[in-house]
Amino acid sequence: MKKLYQAMLQLLKRGESFVQATILTQSGSVPRTAGAKMIILEDNSIIGTIGGGLVEASIQKLAVEVFQSRGSRTREFNLTGKEAGQMDMICGGRLEVLVEYMDASNIRLINVYQYVVDSIEKRKRAVLVTPVSGSRNDCSRPFLVGLDGSVAGEFKGPEGWLEEFTGLAGGRYPKVLTIEGRRFLVEPVSTNETVYIFGAGHVAQKLALLTTMVDFRTIVLDDRKEFANRDRFPAADEVKVLENFDYSFEGLDIDRESYLVIVTRGHVHDKTVLARSLKTNACYIGMIGSRRKRDAIYRSLREEGFTEADIKRVYSPIGLDIEAETPEEIAVSIVAELIKVRGEHVNVTG
Repeated sequence: MKKLYQAMLQLLKRGESFVQATILTQSGSVPRTAGAKMIILEDNSIIGTIGGGLVEASIQKLAVEVFQSRGSRTREFNLTGKEAGQMDMICGGRLEVLVEYMDASNIRLINVYQYVVDSIEKRKRAVLVTPVSGSRNDCSRPFLVGLDGSVAGEFKGPEGWLEEFTGLAGGRYPKVLTIEGRRFLVEPVSTNETVYIFGAGHVAQKLALLTTMVDFRTIVLDDRKEFANRDRFPAADEVKVLENFDYSFEGLDIDRESYLVIVTRGHVHDKTVLARSLKTNACYIGMIGSRRKRDAIYRSLREEGFTEADIKRVYSPIGLDIEAETPEEIAVSIVAELIKVRGEHVNVTG
């Protein structure tokens, strides 16, 4: 989502208005969940997706009207009955989509999206709130609310509403909130979920591409500058060259929303990083390697005083079991496991 918000800001700054489509609500089996977004440009090309198929094509057609009215619309899709048959879709659910005109001449709108991007980059939790009227003539008037109650953009309402909005900042997915008969789309725009990849070899290189694609902030760390560099990791948020792995955690802000992936070049370094990982409260700790290597490291850690409870925190061999062999396949299996753990974590804490 970070890249989509960045794309929106760039378009607005260039003076290019666009139409934004956002899934407001969904039920049953549908291609995408609430919060999925798509940008439609004036030439009808798109950035992002809300699921493809004829639902997406229908929204592109509606976007032509929204460009003309410069307002907003909502559209519901029933993918369970006659409409599903007409659209050649068998998902079996319902969707409500908000389609809104994003006016590049609106300086306040540009400022709001600048704050959105800044919040993401600075890891500051906030929510983007959009009043949902569905009126043909209502322009989008989103505003950003920080956890401290600060507001960027135009907010008209009692201060007590701000608490309602910020109460949803800890979640991962958007929600539609109804207050005194008024509907608001409330979207958490920042997450502290960070993947720290220890090691910058072949697996790490493929892994960093995927973790950024699925909205993890990604930091790569290695003690070899010929491996840990921007040429090899262009998509990573940060690439750090370490003095050595003994100091790999210096300056890192590890918390319950941190995901530690240990893929160094050897078991000695793996053990060093794992021992330090177990002293953190990271949400996820995963270590690559065979069961034989893993068990040898575990024995050594037990001798150093680590408990069985500590050892049970480790995902090793790392990744979901999909019979992965190549660096690309291993990276896919690791990211799949990260997504699974993230979903479980959000369901517990959100």
